[in-house]
Amino acid sequence: MIKLNNVVKQYDNFRLECSMEIPTGQVTGLIGRNGAGKSTVFKAILGLIHTDGGTVEVFGKDAAKLTQADREQIGVVLSDSGLCNYLTIKDFLPMLNTMYADFSVKKFTADCERMGLPMKKKIKEFSTGMKRKLQILVALSHNAKLLILDEPTAGLDVVARDELLGLLREYAEDGERSIVISSHISSDLEGICDDVYMIENGKIVLHEDTDVLLNEYGLLKVTKEQYAQLDRTHLLKTREENFGYSCLTKERQFYQDNYPSVVIERGSIDEVITMMTKNN
Repeated sequence: MIKLNNVVKQYDNFRLECSMEIPTGQVTGLIGRNGAGKSTVFKAILGLIHTDGGTVEVFGKDAAKLTQADREQIGVVLSDSGLCNYLTIKDFLPMLNTMYADFSVKKFTADCERMGLPMKKKIKEFSTGMKRKLQILVALSHNAKLLILDEPTAGLDVVARDELLGLLREYAEDGERSIVISSHISSDLEGICDDVYMIENGKIVLHEDTDVLLNEYGLLKVTKEQYAQLDRTHLLKTREENFGYSCLTKERQFYQDNYPSVVIERGSIDEVITMMTKNN
C-alpha cells in the first residue's frame, strides 16, 4: 500500500532519512517525540513536500504520479489541517458530494448524528473535540483504501476516543484497507495497531509487531550490583537511574527465567519511546 525507500528531506536544522512499508490490510502506528519527524513522513507520503532523495510509492505508484481517482482513495487527518470555521456541516455536504465519487450523504449524516455533531451549527462554534470528530468522519466518508491520521484522537475525551477507534476498527476489518496513525495516547495505538515504527531525530530506530512489543519486550529495574552481574546480550537500551539502571529488552522471558530477583515490567509503547531516545 505504501513504501518509502531511503527517503531524504533536508531542512535547515532537521534531516529525515526514512524507509518503511505498510502492506494492504495493516494498521501501522508511527510513534516518537514531538519534532521527531512523524508529520514530515506523512507529508512526504501525501506529496505535500518535495523530498531530496529516495522514493515514495502509494498503491504501487510513484506518489507524485497519483491520479485524481487515486487520491480519492486516501483519507487524511493532519494535526495542522482544519475546516472552514464559517460553514456548517450542512454547507459541506454538497462540496463533499462533488469532490468524492463514492461519498454517501446519507451515511455521512448518520455518522455525524452518531457522533453528536450538529448539522446546522457553524464549525467555529465547535469544541476542539467536535472539530476532530468531523475531520475524521470526512476522512472516512468516501470509502478510501488508505487512511493517514496524524494525532486523530487529540482533544477527545475517553468516550469519544473509544467511539472513533471503533469506527477505525470497522473501517479496517475487511482486510483490504490500510491505516497509518500517530498518537501520543499509547493505549490507542496498542488497541488498534498491528505494528509500530518509532522515529527519532528523523530516522526509524525501531519497527516491531505490536503483539511482540507488548508480550516479549520488558523493562528491567536493577541496582548497580545486579547490573554488574547481568547478561547484557539482549539489552536494547540502558538508562542510569538513582536506584541503578532501567534496561529495555526484547527478551523479557530470558531475564525472568535467569534473574528471578530482578524487577521486570511488561513492555509498553510509552516505555519504548522513553528508552529509545538518543539520550539513553
